[in-house]
Amino acid sequence: MAKRMILVLGVTAVLLTALGFIKFKQIQSAVAAGAAFQPPPEAVTSIVARKEQWPATMAVIGTMEAVQGVTVSADLPGTVARIGFDSGKSVHAGDVLVELDTRQERAQLASLEAQRDLAKANFGRMQQLVDQGVISRMDYDQASSQQKATEANVAEVRATIERKTIKAPFSGILGLRQVNLGQYLSAGQAIVSLQALNPIYVNFGVPQQTAAQVPVGRTLRVTKEDEPGIGYSGRVTAIDSVVNEATRNIQIQATLPNPEGKLRPGMFVQVAVALGAARTVIALPASAINYAPYGDSVFVITDLKDPTGKSYRGVQQQFVKVEGSRGDQVAVISGINPGDEVVTSGVFKLRNGAAVQVNNKVQPGNSPAPKPEES
Repeated sequence: MAKRMILVLGVTAVLLTALGFIKFKQIQSAVAAGAAFQPPPEAVTSIVARKEQWPATMAVIGTMEAVQGVTVSADLPGTVARIGFDSGKSVHAGDVLVELDTRQERAQLASLEAQRDLAKANFGRMQQLVDQGVISRMDYDQASSQQKATEANVAEVRATIERKTIKAPFSGILGLRQVNLGQYLSAGQAIVSLQALNPIYVNFGVPQQTAAQVPVGRTLRVTKEDEPGIGYSGRVTAIDSVVNEATRNIQIQATLPNPEGKLRPGMFVQVAVALGAARTVIALPASAINYAPYGDSVFVITDLKDPTGKSYRGVQQQFVKVEGSRGDQVAVISGINPGDEVVTSGVFKLRNGAAVQVNNKVQPGNSPAPKPEES
């Protein structure tokens, strides 16, 4: 009985050992297969890097400002008797915009003119009498003073009437009307904005270390987001005398012709300032740059070898220095060489050493001056 029990235990031990050995071999084979597994190549597009001459420009954000711009307001209080303009229309210097009620002032003017005429007649008679020695010099001086006082009173009322006729101080484009007929206006109350749009200013800031490269007379180009491909040329006309302590920027003002009035005060624009001679860069599509906090990089396609020594097409990550952009392109000034094949799309799914398959049937945008399809 004991011998039979020992035999059964021995057979069981042998079976368990055999099963364990077989399982060990299976796991060992799976590990080896996993280590040797290569993921399928990633589909990417590419471009061959080449040198280009880019004009030395600096791109900054600017704000449009009118050469002359005011909010026309009431000089004196009064009731609006007539409105002589429409919102958004152009006017010339001296055009009447608003007339306030001046009936009371005109009545005062008539009374004062009568007093002035009487004082003038009295002064004429006094002048004859003083020449004849009939009256004293004191009476003559009083008559002369009375005449001058009445003339001053007439001039004062006339000036009040004139100030209640509000005119355009210069030619320009009006904004939205802020008053209504019959409305009472207090002194200084806004009536309408008036902006002279041609020419027009653009104000922008540049770092203090760059300000010396933007002297008065330097040319620049202004573009708007709603008009891609359309630019407005101008020249720097003034440089601020102080540096902003918060940003360490210097404000610069340029003047641009604006005959069609498409540039308006307060408008946000992009300003490209020419800095000098052209520079040599490698232009790549913006989609080729892998931006990261630790540095910008690109993936260069080259021949690599796997652990078994087999060659394949893969990528190597190269850190680059970028400086400036133009349309769809980014300027790379270091990190890659002309002739390198650079991945232009799909960089987000790549890693160093990954296998790739190039398919350039559809390429990302790479135009220095892109235009919308429906422009």
